[in-house]
Amino acid sequence: MLNIAYAQMEVIPGHPDKNTEKMLQMIADAKEKDADVIIFPEMAIPGYFLGDTWEQSSFLADCMEYGKEIIAASKDIVILFGNIAVDWKKKNNDGRVRKYNAFFAAQNGKLIHPDNMPYPFMIKTLMPNYREFDDTRHFFSLQKLARELGTSPDQLISPLTFKVNGKRYRVGCLLCEDGWSDDYELTPLAILQRHAPIDFFVNISASPYTLGKNDKRNRIFKAQAKTVKAPLFYVNNIGLQNNGKTIYTFDGSSTVYSSEGNIVACCAPYEEALGVLTLEYVSSLPAVEIRKKSAIAHIYEALSYGVRHFLDRIRMKRVVIGISGGIDSAVAAALYTKVLGPENILLVNMPSVFNSETTKGLSQQLARNLGCHYMIVPIQESVEHTVQQLQEIPVEFLKNHVQSHLQVSPFVTENIQARDRSARVLAGAAAAFGGGFTCNANKAETTVGYSTLYGDQSGFLAALADLWKYQVYELAHYLNDEVYGHEVIPQGIIDIVPSAELSSNQNVDEGKGDPLKYPYHDYLFRSFVEHWQKATPEDILNWYLQGVLEKKLGCADGLVRQYFPTPAAFIEDLERWWNLFTGMAIAKRIQAPPVLAVSRRAYGFDHRESQNGPYYTRKYREMKAKLLNTD
Repeated sequence: MLNIAYAQMEVIPGHPDKNTEKMLQMIADAKEKDADVIIFPEMAIPGYFLGDTWEQSSFLADCMEYGKEIIAASKDIVILFGNIAVDWKKKNNDGRVRKYNAFFAAQNGKLIHPDNMPYPFMIKTLMPNYREFDDTRHFFSLQKLARELGTSPDQLISPLTFKVNGKRYRVGCLLCEDGWSDDYELTPLAILQRHAPIDFFVNISASPYTLGKNDKRNRIFKAQAKTVKAPLFYVNNIGLQNNGKTIYTFDGSSTVYSSEGNIVACCAPYEEALGVLTLEYVSSLPAVEIRKKSAIAHIYEALSYGVRHFLDRIRMKRVVIGISGGIDSAVAAALYTKVLGPENILLVNMPSVFNSETTKGLSQQLARNLGCHYMIVPIQESVEHTVQQLQEIPVEFLKNHVQSHLQVSPFVTENIQARDRSARVLAGAAAAFGGGFTCNANKAETTVGYSTLYGDQSGFLAALADLWKYQVYELAHYLNDEVYGHEVIPQGIIDIVPSAELSSNQNVDEGKGDPLKYPYHDYLFRSFVEHWQKATPEDILNWYLQGVLEKKLGCADGLVRQYFPTPAAFIEDLERWWNLFTGMAIAKRIQAPPVLAVSRRAYGFDHRESQNGPYYTRKYREMKAKLLNTD
């Protein structure tokens, strides 16, 4: 009998000392549970998203030294774990030292050599270089190594063999992406199966959470286990890692699949766990029913975990939130209050003459419901002072000493209000309160830059910036109904028209609000960003002409005609937002706070963009001209 332990651990990126300490403790725990094998995640010692820390030779050497501690701990147990491997005698294509994303196996203080590998470890074959991943920048793949050695991956990819209690076991070892091979030219799992019968497969992963990922992974891995007729152990880490602009939660959800393709064990998400199963009994275990959660429940789980761990990581214990009486700031306030407790939250309402008694009252009601610290800081006087200074203090052209005066337009005054709230009031309040202040922007606003640079675009974290407006509303209901169990976000905030309230043209009491038609624009903008084949105006106009636009976008039927009665109105709206999305909004996103990712395409490192300016294809221009000429 072979008892296999699977260790779902929190991996702290860039801290091999802490990760090794955790691994040694879990190894000891596994031995107490009579485990013969213990499996750790991919890159368990260094972490995965480290940026160009991978270029620090001293850090690489440090990780390898900690790896030796894990190897030394393998007395009476086989340890399977992920770490960086370095061949100091060779170079990557960039001229730096050769690095491999490696799968190590150790027993009785020594590494177990894979059957056909030139190194005493397995090397990741498939290198993801899309979305948040950047593997080819840092790591040398097994495919490249095969070409360098004048052979093929089929010859190098081979099982790992070890003996326990006198019995020999053959293991198929995969590193994360090696199990997601549908769009690659080769399939490591199938190659392993061709070499010889495999007793069980192991996929060690560092797989960040995104909405819907686990459902897809279960479909794929269940089919794989059934096809190869062998159990498959998927071991993923938990924790928080980032690549600068985008922050990812790692949910774990480590899973064991039987040879019949059933899920027979699954670790709870976002919790460390050490499970043990007897290999010979895996296929006889009953299938485990994975409890289905709503999409918004998954989103809340990721957001609350991510906010909590991000605050811990940057050692921030108190938070200031500007609340306007609108839905975004209300959801942010309820989310952060649940994470930190009301005693560590300061809510600040900053009214000008354009803020209605309605929203001021709703802000106070929200603060009272949450029980947080609360203050009202009117900004009208300071805004007027700024406008007065800008218009009255002369501007002198020093070449000829001619003086002039700036004219502050109503639009500029709107921006002054937004900047006054963030750069002056919230920044000052955060410093005095001993914390930071949040950015409450949603994804629709972020997409088209419907925010003020150095104003409401500011903050230490944009926790809601990967949620479309409709998801923010869903989260508000979920917070009330499931998290708090009573109404903390007033129904009036949910019902009121979304508005920045920066001018009389945005008077909520008169039903005036944002120019965005969220039931439609959420889905239009999503097609620009989250569709795997990203949509452009050419695609949108083509779908419009075919009468399938709403179906392609996924929004409700009838919205296009409701909002845009003529083709000219439709095109004007499309080009307005496309120009912003590909124009000024990029500059704003580049300078925006980091985004906490939950979707398949989050802004930041996941959605990489250049400031190229708006562009319309020739076919779009032809369709537009034809359509408008017949309008």
